[in-house]
Amino acid sequence: MGGFKVIQPGIYSLLQDAGRFGWHGIGLTTGGPMDRQAFRLANKLCGNNDDSAAIEVTVGGLVLDAKNHSSIAVTGADIPLTINSKPVPLWRTHHVTPGDRIELGYASKGSRGYLAVAGGFQAEAIFDSLATVCRESLGGLHQDGQPLKADDILACPESDQQPRLLSVPENLRPDNNGTATIRVILGYQQHAFTEVQKQLFFSSEYALTNSCDRMGYRLSGAQITPSIGGILSEGICLGAIQVPADGQPIILLRDRQTIGGYPKLGSVLSLDLDRLAQLVPGDTLRFEAISIDEAHNALLLAEQKFASTKLETV
Repeated sequence: MGGFKVIQPGIYSLLQDAGRFGWHGIGLTTGGPMDRQAFRLANKLCGNNDDSAAIEVTVGGLVLDAKNHSSIAVTGADIPLTINSKPVPLWRTHHVTPGDRIELGYASKGSRGYLAVAGGFQAEAIFDSLATVCRESLGGLHQDGQPLKADDILACPESDQQPRLLSVPENLRPDNNGTATIRVILGYQQHAFTEVQKQLFFSSEYALTNSCDRMGYRLSGAQITPSIGGILSEGICLGAIQVPADGQPIILLRDRQTIGGYPKLGSVLSLDLDRLAQLVPGDTLRFEAISIDEAHNALLLAEQKFASTKLETV
């Protein structure tokens, strides 16, 4: 089995599969791709299963040398991509051969790109997943939760048979324009917030602060004051919106802690976390309340749309 050699690891490049599920009971978080839709589409372009391992590239700067014949695809943020110094488009399949150099520049829009390879990147799983969670020192290429480093070798299957070159239709590619409207399902602790406080939250614009990472995004905007200062620590779901004492919301993401004690207004619809994942500090967002039934319908329709997505032949 050949693979790719890491020449430059970029700012923060992580090996990710779909995530580490079923281990919250011992305090392990899920991990996995921040932008799940871009991750899945990169794998789809390479003919992989949805949960095949790919590289999540934050901002950019990754440089790889190919050691075998394969096919790659890069989706997500608007990151310049070159193969042997020749610019090539994102959101489509590219064949590579031994000696080819793949370089990702730095994002002009969005923040996270996904580089997938035919057959998926190979590494030893730990707790049923190779998802990299730096905070837990768990997963990734060396099982220690560290980002990729120069001279790492990323194994993947040799592919002498070149699959079709495919492209994601333009209408399925997100517009990373620095703003978003995020749908929220109110939680049972919503009663700790008055109607005035909830109206303030849903009518205000918030900005991402510099305190944002894979664990969570801290926002800056209208102050929301719950009637309770804290709760007994309890399990935290993906997308939960915590409100600490300063009244500035925190959205918990893939590498979140498994329990916490701040009041929670609700949770972000999982579909909208993909859009959220591409925002950068200073970008703005607004919130819109939806019901559980509306959330279920949105998820069902999105899955049906993804399953029926026809990639274009290049």
